[in-house]
Order: sequence, then C-alpha cells, then structure tokens
Amino acid sequence: MTKVSAAEGLTPKAMDCGESGVSVERESTEGVRLKKELSLLNGVAIIVGVIVGSGIFVSPSLALKYSGSKGMALIVWVLSGFLSMIGALCYAELGTMIPKSGGDYAYIGEAFGDLPAFLYLWVALFILVPTGNAITALTFAQNILKPLWPACEPPKDAVSLIAASITCFLTALNCYNVKWVTRVQDSFTAAKILALLVTFFASLGYLFSGHTENLENIMEGTITDPGKIAIAFYTGLFSYSGWNYLNFVTEELKDPYKNLPRAICISMPVVTLVYALTNVAYFAVLTKNEIMASEAVAVAFSDKILDFMSWIMPLFVALCTFGSLNGAIYTSSRLFFVGARNGHLPMAISLIDIKRLTPVPSLIFMCLVTLVLLMSNDVEALMVYVTAVEAIFIFCSVAGLLWMRYTRPELMRPIRVNLLLPITFLIVCTFLVVFSCFTRPKEVGIGVAFIALGVPIFYVFIMWKHKPSWMTKFCDNFNLACSKMFLSLPENSKEL
Repeated sequence: MTKVSAAEGLTPKAMDCGESGVSVERESTEGVRLKKELSLLNGVAIIVGVIVGSGIFVSPSLALKYSGSKGMALIVWVLSGFLSMIGALCYAELGTMIPKSGGDYAYIGEAFGDLPAFLYLWVALFILVPTGNAITALTFAQNILKPLWPACEPPKDAVSLIAASITCFLTALNCYNVKWVTRVQDSFTAAKILALLVTFFASLGYLFSGHTENLENIMEGTITDPGKIAIAFYTGLFSYSGWNYLNFVTEELKDPYKNLPRAICISMPVVTLVYALTNVAYFAVLTKNEIMASEAVAVAFSDKILDFMSWIMPLFVALCTFGSLNGAIYTSSRLFFVGARNGHLPMAISLIDIKRLTPVPSLIFMCLVTLVLLMSNDVEALMVYVTAVEAIFIFCSVAGLLWMRYTRPELMRPIRVNLLLPITFLIVCTFLVVFSCFTRPKEVGIGVAFIALGVPIFYVFIMWKHKPSWMTKFCDNFNLACSKMFLSLPENSKEL
C-alpha cells in the first residue's frame, strides 16, 4: 500500500472539497493522463454496446402504449434514431472542439461555467447513470432467470440479488483491467447484433408462411395527443441513450479528431436500422394486445415463434444487457473521475490505482449508488424520469455549441455541423420536455426539483471558501482515508 503525500497528487488545496477551478485541474493532472487505448473499432463497440441494452427489449410495449398504433410506434422509433443521430453529430463537433473526457460535463462547463456543469454532474451521479444501470441490471437478471420460471415472473428478491451481483462483478472487472473491459465490450456487441438479427430473420420466416395479419391496418388507433407522443418518444429515446457516452472517454480515444465522428457515423445508422428491423419483427409476430401486455417483448416473441428454442431469446437479452452495463460502467466512471479531478466531487474519487491504472474509487462509488437504486421496480416511471432530466442537459450541451459559435469563434473546429442541426435538436428537446409535463408531471417535476437541489449543494461545498474548520477537516480526513485505501497517483509523469 502506497502512502499518500502532497507530491503524489493530493495537495492540501486539492484535498479541500470546496476548492475548484483551473489550479485544481492543473495540479491533479500535471504528471498524469489517461492512456489512449481505444481504437475506432473499440469506439464503435462502446457506442453500439451501450445503446443496445435493455431498451429494445423493454421499450416496445411502452412506445406502442403511448403512440397507439404499430405504425406510429415504428415512426417514433425511426425518428428517435434520427434525432439521436443529429445529437450525436452535434456532439462530434463538441467532442473535437473540446477534446476532454467528461462529455456533457466538460461542454456545459466550457460554455456556461461551473454551476451548470456541477448540476449535470449532480444529476448524473444520482439519477442518469445509476438509474440507467439499475434498469439494465434488472433486465439482465429477469431474462437470465426466465428459463427457470417459464410460466411466471421470477421472484423479485432473486432478480434484485442477480442484478446486484452482476453490477458488482462488472465493477470489479472495470477496476482490474481496461483491456479486458474493451474485449468484453467488443465480444458482447457482436452477440447483440446477432441476437437482433435472429429476431428479424425468424419473423421473416413467420411472414413468408402466410402470417401477415398482424401488419394489416398498422395505423389504426394512432394517438395524436402531444403529451402522450412526447412520452412515446421518451421510451424510444431511452433505448438510444448512450450515443454520447464515447464523449466521456475522449482522452482515451486514439486520434479523437478522426475516430470520434467516424465512430458516431458508423454506429448510429447501424443501431437505427437494427432497432427498426427488430420492431418490425415484433409487430409482425405479436398482436398489439400481446405486445402491450408483455413486460419483456422479446420473451413473448420467442415463446410464440421459436417453440422449443424459446429459451435462447432470454439468453440473448441477458448477453445484450451484460455488454450494455459493462460499457456504461466503463464510460460513466470517467465522468465522475473528471468531475472529482476538477474539484466538483471529493478529490478521493479522482485517485487512480497505480498497479491497475483504473479509477477504482470512482467505479466503487458509482456501484454503491446503483445498488441502492436497484430496489426500485417501476421501469416505466424510471424511463420517463431519466429521459426528461437527460433531455434538459443535452439541450444545455447543444445550446452551448451555438453559444460558443458566437462567443468563441476562434476555437478549432475539426467538425463544423450545419446550424440547422443543433437548432432542430433544440426545438425537439423543448417540445419533449414541455409536453411531457402535462402527461407525467410527477416524474418530470421530481427531476427538475432534484436539479434545483444541486444549487445550494454547489454554493455550500464548492463556492463557500471560508467553511468552518470542522467541515474542512472532515473533507480532508475523508480524502486522506480514501487515498490510503487505494494506490495513488505516481510522482513521475506516466500515462494511465
């Protein structure tokens, strides 16, 4: 175990929870930077791997519920992919203009300052990342246990236990070795695409055998209420969430000016096409009532069409969610690492294990918050809750792109998107947030209230320079105690 001293990256200033700014970032990163290990293939695998997770196997029933018809639901899925593609292209400009890890946190901070950046970090820490991870882990557990309880739902306690176990296992893997993580991600991304292709081709066989009745009158029952359409888009966009996760690890991407936009332009059309084909498969085989009655559409699909091989679909879903959770844990831990490095979280979270060269404290902290949220089972409410909050901050990031076009025109922009793209994206985000307030005011209200709660937290722990001695001492002791549990930053310059 290595002792920690000021020379090793934890100066008294850096250890004060209330200090932030450029000086902290300089001191904490002067001799250390994250190692550039991610290739273009790894980047594509991360985006596709994170996106294709629990959503495509859970959201179809919810999207159909709020859109009213199969045809409208399919339109929602395609437009959600198109909107995500626009957002991803805007983020390509942001990511190459500001090549820092941290994604939205870095972009909002550059455009609007410390408070908005901290608020994003605040909600990401307690809402966006752990809630998304909890949904994915629960979906994994439900599907891995489904073959053991084919006629009924698996026991909730067993689901929670398996979900917690897989979260802890993947956290440990991420703590141990980055290369293992990327290998797992590449392998399981291929498995996901295979699973969804099996779904599509099985449905083609069903259609060619003469069963076309489920695709007749597919626009019947379409809902036109703007509030419900907004919620339908929320459920679709939840399934695409993760398209901005590669921006969290820009510092670790080889040649980010080329590989970041390439990874986006390759992965987003692939995901949109695969999602559209998968939904067509579901709609061709299952009736509207069968889809809406099922919490796991893929399982209902396999039970109807795959006969004695129906067990394979829950296994495929488990593989998909396993890879998605792995990618989310890897990328989002870098967000909290960067936030702590900048003084917006306890400095202990920015420590790196010198033997394994991974941000162990950040990973463990995120795991603990996810385990707490695993106790919730209302997936629909969680989706609305997460997507509403995420839409607000993605709006801020894209608005920051336009703002910096005006205030900082001198910045190098290897990619410069047409102004119509960010403007279109902002208009759609505004529509979604405003109209969803009328349909699900409770979930949206809780999200907004939690964002507002971050304001006093910021001023007390970040901006208040003359805190009582007991508070400063507590922060220092906390950072020092955590640093003794993990190997700290090396004294000499070294890539991580």
